[in-house]
Amino acid sequence: MRSRLQEALAAKPCVWGGWVVGPTIIGPEEFARAGYDYVGFDVQHGYLDDADVALLLRRLEHVPIATAVRLPSADPAPIGRVLDAGTDAVIVAMVESPETAAAAVAATRYPPAGVRSFGPLRADIGIDPVAHEDRTSVFAMIETARGLSALDEICAVPGLSGVYVGPADLAISLGENPISALNAPTVLDAISRIHSVASGAGLVPGIHANAGKPGKAMAELGFRMITLASESQALRRGAAAHLEEAQ
Repeated sequence: MRSRLQEALAAKPCVWGGWVVGPTIIGPEEFARAGYDYVGFDVQHGYLDDADVALLLRRLEHVPIATAVRLPSADPAPIGRVLDAGTDAVIVAMVESPETAAAAVAATRYPPAGVRSFGPLRADIGIDPVAHEDRTSVFAMIETARGLSALDEICAVPGLSGVYVGPADLAISLGENPISALNAPTVLDAISRIHSVASGAGLVPGIHANAGKPGKAMAELGFRMITLASESQALRRGAAAHLEEAQ
């Protein structure tokens, strides 16, 4: 059984994502209504923990949108909990070595291949361990100079589904301004290399674009999984437009 994310990636050259950083009930559903392919839940920087995400994932069981969860580390316990709650993918932050990437993969696999503990919570994904592993995608975030230097080794880790670029942290690590990351030649060169190496290794290249215009540029570069905006960004942009119209 393929996940919604895997089905979307199989059907389209590029999938578009929204991002959720707070305990919103309607945010993910509004991204689905707007036509987004997936929604990411941020347990690294957002005001969410894995228990919050589990409840939000359960609400999306019958909503036509794929899901991903960003976690701050390869700790198998929170990874296992969000997988048990039904997320299609985990995105592990700050991966700087093949060992960390391998630990992230192991957290999504049952023994003997990994360290995941069996405890499914969602009836719709069944109780077959093999099916659980098959539907799970694992993305390693490349967002530091150290991660960039280990890129070839990271992309060679068995079981990895893709890499996901964090432009802001990557920019800081390369001595650039995070706000203008996607306009800095040094950062764009690094992003282009990440795309090339990941694609060459048969992995899905993903990136956090933060807005529509840079998202389009990343799609033209060949990225296949592109996050455009968080629910707070979308709210701010819409609210500002309504206020401007009213005034």
